[in-house]
Amino acid sequence: MEKVRVRFAPSPTGPLHLGGVRTALYDYLFAKNRGGEFVLRIEDTDTARYVEGAEEYIEEALEWCGIIPDESPKKGGKYAPYRQSERRDIYDRYTEQILKTDYAYLAFDTPEELDAVRAEYEVKGDVFSYDNKTRNRLKNSLSLSEADVETLLLNKTPYVVRFKMPVDRTLNLEDIIRGKSSVNTNTLDDKVLVKNDGMPTYHFANVIDDHEMKITHVIRGEEWLPSLGLHTLLYEAMQWEAPQFAHLSLILKPEGKGKLSKRDGDKFGFPVFPLDFKDPETGNISKGYRENGYLPDAFINMVALLGWSPANDKEILPVEEMIKEFDLHKVHKAGARFSKEKAEWFNHQYIQLKSDQELLIILRNSNLELSHISDEKLIRIIHLMKERATFPKDIYENGKFFFEAPISYDEKAAKKAWNEETSTILNELAITLEKNESFNAEVLKQTVHDFAENKGLGMGKVMMPLRLALVGELKGPDVPDILELLGKEESIARINNAINNFK
Repeated sequence: MEKVRVRFAPSPTGPLHLGGVRTALYDYLFAKNRGGEFVLRIEDTDTARYVEGAEEYIEEALEWCGIIPDESPKKGGKYAPYRQSERRDIYDRYTEQILKTDYAYLAFDTPEELDAVRAEYEVKGDVFSYDNKTRNRLKNSLSLSEADVETLLLNKTPYVVRFKMPVDRTLNLEDIIRGKSSVNTNTLDDKVLVKNDGMPTYHFANVIDDHEMKITHVIRGEEWLPSLGLHTLLYEAMQWEAPQFAHLSLILKPEGKGKLSKRDGDKFGFPVFPLDFKDPETGNISKGYRENGYLPDAFINMVALLGWSPANDKEILPVEEMIKEFDLHKVHKAGARFSKEKAEWFNHQYIQLKSDQELLIILRNSNLELSHISDEKLIRIIHLMKERATFPKDIYENGKFFFEAPISYDEKAAKKAWNEETSTILNELAITLEKNESFNAEVLKQTVHDFAENKGLGMGKVMMPLRLALVGELKGPDVPDILELLGKEESIARINNAINNFK
């Protein structure tokens, strides 16, 4: 059997979208499931839309996601170069080859001439298409004499190479995800294969590169479905075996119809890119999942399930499990709706799966100012706070009371927890706690329980105001755990501060 080879071929025209990450991930999972190879190729023939830094961004984003290519511009490989802009001599060779067949021709029409023809059609209420019905009346090597073509070439008249779409043929197409379909060639136009600067368009370049790089399966977005007929015919024209195709459905916006866009992210408050991206021209920063506190394995798990269902509808899958289970036949035909809440749920789940030590490293590598806190104390805080955390920063932000004594107290909580007797109760409790030789959570729990029982008080009468004194709100982990972590001196100081405040 031929070795499976797949490629992810983005254009460096901006940051990598969530949909692009999913395509790369499915490529990677499919290749690894079949013991094959995953190639990163940069399709940079569209020089007008090229964005500086976009290629580096794509490589860094894939690396953060753990989608590591076997071959790429950075890593190299036996089918290098992996940037289309560096493959011009290869394209020139195949341009000569296709022009010797009956599948391509030279077109000398200027943009102005084509605009004039388009306007004529619009006046009649028709739409102009450069196709098998119009090409013989336009300025190309099919309608002109050999001598005229020769003269135009000698005069260095700009031209493009167009594909000569066969007349009235039914193409039977096959897609791994969508099954069988057919298209009549009379509905397809004569696409430009090579631009007037000599560089191929996406259609021709990607077919050449896929053939040269021995790509066996092409996994790409459904926006390329209308091009499947043309691409199939290009393989036929070049007498090459075509790869198998799989077209992925769209990732849909959270509400309403249509594809997920950056505008939706801005509106609903979530990123659509894996990493922050700074526009080199405007300086505007588009937010990324990494900088928003998402863990790469949680992010990838979330992306994988946008259009694919593993066995038993299991939701939490490490990459190794995804690789074992991934099957293109189980990828959905329908679009997958993105959910911010689900993305956050995945991150919460993965934080729970991390050890305290792993989360310590993540927090130490964050931009939070934690240098004044020892590893020992931070690990204890992580242990107490991670259960409530959606993002690593939540451990710090929800546990700020461990680092800073409250300077104010939540008004609603105070009305609920504090009355005329409370100051006396807490003052006596502080004296009791002062006598404790051990400030261990288990011992403290018993001390507070015995204190309440001896005073004939319900636990709420003691615990609620004690929590308010220590935290400033009625939130946080168990009170004995907070007491132990703060230590005797700090705990008693906070109790006294609260008593003084409520006087």
